[in-house]
Amino acid sequence: MTDSPILLAAGGTGGHLFPAYALAEELGRRGRSVELATDMRGDRYGSDFPAAKIHRINSATLKGRSPVAFAKTSLSLADGIRQAYGLIRTMQPAAVIGFGGHPCFPPLVAAKLRGIPTALHEQNAVLGRANRMLVRRVTAIATSFEDTHFLDAADHDKVRLTGNPVRDIVIECASTPYPHPPAPGSFERFHLLVFGGSQGARFFSERVPLALAELDEATRARLSVVQQCRDEDIDAVRATYAEAGIEADCETFFKDLPRLIANSHLVIGRAGASSIAELTVIGRPSILVPLPHSLDNDQLRNATSLAESGGAICIAQDELTADRLRTDLTKIMSDPAMLIAAAANAKSVGRPDAVARLADLVEELSGADN
Repeated sequence: MTDSPILLAAGGTGGHLFPAYALAEELGRRGRSVELATDMRGDRYGSDFPAAKIHRINSATLKGRSPVAFAKTSLSLADGIRQAYGLIRTMQPAAVIGFGGHPCFPPLVAAKLRGIPTALHEQNAVLGRANRMLVRRVTAIATSFEDTHFLDAADHDKVRLTGNPVRDIVIECASTPYPHPPAPGSFERFHLLVFGGSQGARFFSERVPLALAELDEATRARLSVVQQCRDEDIDAVRATYAEAGIEADCETFFKDLPRLIANSHLVIGRAGASSIAELTVIGRPSILVPLPHSLDNDQLRNATSLAESGGAICIAQDELTADRLRTDLTKIMSDPAMLIAAAANAKSVGRPDAVARLADLVEELSGADN
């Protein structure tokens, strides 16, 4: 392996950790040693992260606008920068790559102070708030969408469109052909996957089972539903499906979500960056319901981008009544040709080579003069 490691900085959510995970896999194949800097929230994702070492660095998100809250956040970030500075001085990384969220702030600031090449990766169609604070301090910016909101013209010289890296398991699933949707009146199963991100979504637990229960008996009989639910909702969801005679597998977490996506005729979900990346690389049609309170409407912009390609239908949460969902599903399930076209459209905008593009950028940076 090359002597100088690459330090990845990510944490907080799977949306930040998963592309970092994918990059770590690719850099490992290229003989590069990788270490991860994360906050404690990264524990649930970091236990099997493909890194030689995992370092816990203090971080904080500003909560409230009071002077006390600001002071607490500033002190926590200052402590994180101090920790990261000491770590970088010891390990001497060839480059430091951040994946958004406040956990990447201390390592990237410390790297700048140490004169280490840096890059930010933005997964969404909107530059995140932490990334906006860092964009002028880094050497390069990797983006996932052609148009990234909040990127100024002054920043364009250091922008590289890479796409959003996906894990090896997603690339494997991308080779699975789209299963031909059953024709209307057929007794073949129609596979519907419902998930709302790594924690599931209460909205889907409340809305989707009720809508499906109101479908006609013949349609219900051929449905096979896989749905991710919150722990507190799962019993009620299972009961609704059982009463409606709908075959359903409901769990709080699915480790093999990419395989479930690949086996689906249709996906109903949120529009987080990782979900969009996996849907497009694998190539599956979807009904996307952006999280209504996501920062800067990043999920709405993600969903709109995919909908414009013809690979998804984007519906605002307050417009997705049980009536609307039942009507839309009846129409979609009766039109196999539309589903096949939507699957192809989704796949046409996927970037399965995103991790290679990002790894190429990292190699360029790590070969730069420090």
